[in-house]
Amino acid sequence: MKEQVVTPRAGRSSGGAGGGARSRSGEVVQRPARRNRQASARGGGSNSGLRKAIGYLPLVTKVVLAVVAGVLVFAGYRAAASASFFQVRSVDVAGTTRVSPDEVKMVVRRAVQPVGVWRADLDALSHELERIPWVRRAIVSRVLPDGLRVRIVEREQRAVVRTSEGRLVWVDDDAVALGALQSNDKMPPFFIRGWDESGTAAAREENRARVEKYLEMLGEWSNLGLTERVSEVNLIDLTDVRVQLAGDDSQIEVRIGRENFGNRLQRALMKLDESRATPVGPYITYIDASRWMKSGDSVVLGRSPSAPNLSAGSNSAEADAVREDKSTRSATASDTAAERKKKTEETSARARRDEKKKSDKKDAEKKERAADNARGQSRPRRVG
Repeated sequence: MKEQVVTPRAGRSSGGAGGGARSRSGEVVQRPARRNRQASARGGGSNSGLRKAIGYLPLVTKVVLAVVAGVLVFAGYRAAASASFFQVRSVDVAGTTRVSPDEVKMVVRRAVQPVGVWRADLDALSHELERIPWVRRAIVSRVLPDGLRVRIVEREQRAVVRTSEGRLVWVDDDAVALGALQSNDKMPPFFIRGWDESGTAAAREENRARVEKYLEMLGEWSNLGLTERVSEVNLIDLTDVRVQLAGDDSQIEVRIGRENFGNRLQRALMKLDESRATPVGPYITYIDASRWMKSGDSVVLGRSPSAPNLSAGSNSAEADAVREDKSTRSATASDTAAERKKKTEETSARARRDEKKKSDKKDAEKKERAADNARGQSRPRRVG
């Protein structure tokens, strides 16, 4: 900023109160006042004062004010979230064919009504919906302020299981029971036998493996055109799969092991068809193709004990039956022993259950007698 030089006029004192500094030449040098002081005096006084006041507050007071502000914000959030503005009023359900949309809406409203749409736990709600038998996956999303959208992925019928009671029940890929086979349902090519009905985690894993085996066999046999000759598959032991044939061969069981299901069943049926016209044909009870491979392992024809004895000069199919007669008796004896063991275990389990029931009944009677005695002692005696 430039300085202004003012020449003093005649007759005025050079040392006035408002005058500037006098230079050597007698001139008075006058400097302008600083504007920042004027600006601070006009507008910045209140803000600077507030800052100074806050600076003088002790640390504890600042912490208390911060906590109070946080509590107020949280309380405001809770009030806003639980307000009627967020109460569920609409539930949009899509993807249902077998699942009832009304059932889905009822579950959603029951879970969301107490907390509102804004605070609803969508993951927990999805898990709740997945407990419905036909729901495999449920995807839930918010439609603010008062709506929810639910997308359902339903389970698919993959196989039919014959239970220990003889009922036919649909199951899906996860081995979840979906309900009984109805008369108007499309019949599956064949059924599954050997289902674990205990309901444990290990049983569910084994049943999933059974469904996988079933689907593998279904694919291979469909490609080879063999499904019409199968009635059901026994999957009690996944390493020893057994096939019960259909129609006129319903009394014959084919053992195909743990793998190569298509080729082994095809080879077993070819051997069976070759043996039909022989004297041993009507007496065939099982076919063991579990060891057959393309390398040339034999297929064993098992026959009943009442089959006629055949000489060594018979045709090849008859010779096979004679050669494997000993194996047949051994396998039959093994099956009989396994059945006896299973029956023994079932009898022992039944006996343990009966014994437990008797013990519980005795304990209940003993407690009842003790209670009766206690009531009798507590009654007042008559006097006179």
